[in-house]
Amino acid sequence: MKETPAFAILREPFIAGTDENLSPVMHHLWKLEGGAIYFCRKGWAHATIDLKDYEIVKNTQVVLLPGTIICINGCSSDFTASFFEFPKEMFMEACMRFEPIFFRFIKEQPCYVLPQENTGAINGLIRATTAIYNDRENRFRNQIARNHLQSFMFDIYDKCYRYFGKHKIEGGTRQDEIFKSFVSLVHEHCASQREVSFYADKLCISTKYLTGICKAVTGDSAKKIIDDFAILKIKVLLQSTELTVQEIADRLHFPDQSYLGRYFKRHEGMSPKEYQSKYSI
Repeated sequence: MKETPAFAILREPFIAGTDENLSPVMHHLWKLEGGAIYFCRKGWAHATIDLKDYEIVKNTQVVLLPGTIICINGCSSDFTASFFEFPKEMFMEACMRFEPIFFRFIKEQPCYVLPQENTGAINGLIRATTAIYNDRENRFRNQIARNHLQSFMFDIYDKCYRYFGKHKIEGGTRQDEIFKSFVSLVHEHCASQREVSFYADKLCISTKYLTGICKAVTGDSAKKIIDDFAILKIKVLLQSTELTVQEIADRLHFPDQSYLGRYFKRHEGMSPKEYQSKYSI
């Protein structure tokens, strides 16, 4: 069995450094307990982050919030990235001053390429964070790392508003706002709530109107978006844990194992046990 990677489960208060080897984590789904900031220095990688595909090339900054689900699908032989991985508690402490709408944007847009002339800040922060990670005798090590994380987030905030603009980050039309709120609710509740009516009620709109908005924005129905995220959560548990199908059914609030099996097979064309046998680590 492969060891669960550091970015999925932190075994230290934080981790920082540079890595060239993605082979231990390739082609498997991982759900992050904490968060991570990555900066590609060389080469390329293909990743799926919360069901969306991204190409990561030189100077791509990747911001992964706690709870993100990621799969590395491939990379070049020379791929190299620096990173700062941190627990959810550190993230919450460092980010108290930021608006929720900013993090909703980051959730939707976790990757972007920095112009070469604007990489000085992230390079300096990575060097400083790596230095304090290696200085294990420093009595204020964790507090300094938290302050570095806040500095990272201020820089990310600046770059997002500079490159994407206030209109894109904070939304434009009423439909855009409703859709973003819907997706945020799905991330939060799809493990236990898989009916469109739940989300429509939360948004104080009809199920028909919600589905119409989803169709207009993505081409998919609200139900398909909910099911896609629910199936993703099931896959993560099947691949990356030793939970039984019954335990997964209990955790995700399915009536029983058989119901989960039918739900999963309807969407994936195979039973949970078949999937677990084929893809588990």
